[in-house]
Amino acid sequence: MQRRLLIALASLLVLAGTGGHAADGPTRLRIGVEGAYPPFSEVGPDGKLKGFDIDIANALCARMKAQCSLVQQDFDGMIPALAARKFDAIIASMSITPERQKQVLFTDKYYQTPARLVAKAGAGFETTPAGLKGKRIGVQRSTIHDRYATDKFIGAEIVRYTKQDEVYLDLAAGRIDAALADSIATEVGLLKTPQGKGFAFFGPLYTEPSYFGIGAGIALRKSDTALAARFNDALRAIRADGTYQKIAERYFNFDVYGDPPATGK
Repeated sequence: MQRRLLIALASLLVLAGTGGHAADGPTRLRIGVEGAYPPFSEVGPDGKLKGFDIDIANALCARMKAQCSLVQQDFDGMIPALAARKFDAIIASMSITPERQKQVLFTDKYYQTPARLVAKAGAGFETTPAGLKGKRIGVQRSTIHDRYATDKFIGAEIVRYTKQDEVYLDLAAGRIDAALADSIATEVGLLKTPQGKGFAFFGPLYTEPSYFGIGAGIALRKSDTALAARFNDALRAIRADGTYQKIAERYFNFDVYGDPPATGK
């Protein structure tokens, strides 16, 4: 009897040390976020993280009764940092694509928005390889936009940046001719700002699933199937009780969850 009590006590200490419970999974989670992608994530004037991704992360953690800490990470280092256990999940507008599914496990989507090209209004660029030949196209490195532009805009020079706002700065300064990015991020981060005056979208909505995926999801290590299930349960719960809609209405005047296939990044 004494031996059994000692074993039970040891098991409880192990669970306490890992911050979790065998049945419910960990109660302490580290969430990888970017903090440089408005309106989805950014650092406010007070130095605090804010945005749609941030609010969704906090709502999901509250629903799972998990104590979460947000860890900032450049987007191109997200998956390597997840693999290195710098954090437990990525909530950073990461699109669910076949290529990424080889590396990480995704939850269900939590939003969808299309990608578009942006340039000086009236530039008259055609969105064909011939029409963009010789043009400098800015993209954020390691995004779906980077991959698509590299594969499809043959003859254009693809200029890669670590952060999306760096793309906008160079576009406004005339150092690149156009940019391919998420349409909502571009509208908020460029077109609705003073530096975006005189710029406009052109060409089609880009939604090809093999490149742009089936929406933005939460990325986890492939072995963390139980944690993925918890996130999916929490996603369904916040959509059912109206929490998701309240968060979305802070940032968007349309259904960001999205019915047509579209993208994050």
